[in-house]
Amino acid sequence: MWMLPEILVGLAASGGTAVVTAAGTDAWLGTRTTVARLLGQDGRREEAVLQRLDRTAADLARASDEDAQGALERVRAAQSLSWETRFTDLLQDLPEPERDEAVRALRSLVEHVRQHAPGSGASAGTGGFAVSGDVTMKATNGSVVAGVVNGGVRVDPPKPGPVQD
Repeated sequence: MWMLPEILVGLAASGGTAVVTAAGTDAWLGTRTTVARLLGQDGRREEAVLQRLDRTAADLARASDEDAQGALERVRAAQSLSWETRFTDLLQDLPEPERDEAVRALRSLVEHVRQHAPGSGASAGTGGFAVSGDVTMKATNGSVVAGVVNGGVRVDPPKPGPVQD
């Protein structure tokens, strides 16, 4: 079986996140239409995809109203993974010319949500942190600092300090 390049796996994940992020926002109608067209197999399954998208939006709305701690994050994670899987399957199953078109549509969808959905910037789950912008992390006294980077990195050389024995 042919495996998707890592960049397309990441795009599928971004697509799943975009669907979940758009639900309940001004970006939803455009997202809903685009996803139905993309996954609807030339109209044969668009209605089923639209119903699934509506269930996703309803599940997220219900979870945001619940008092249970973490309910919304659990539903968001599950729905995001579900849509990621659908996009991955689509990209993996399409012949190359159609895949290229689907990739363009999926990139456009992600960008649409990024521009039109509030809160579509960086986000992190419990115990994590996310930043849209610059971050400075510094390790001192022999400690270690680590983070996951999705984007560019610039490493400045360390400034000379006093000689240590």
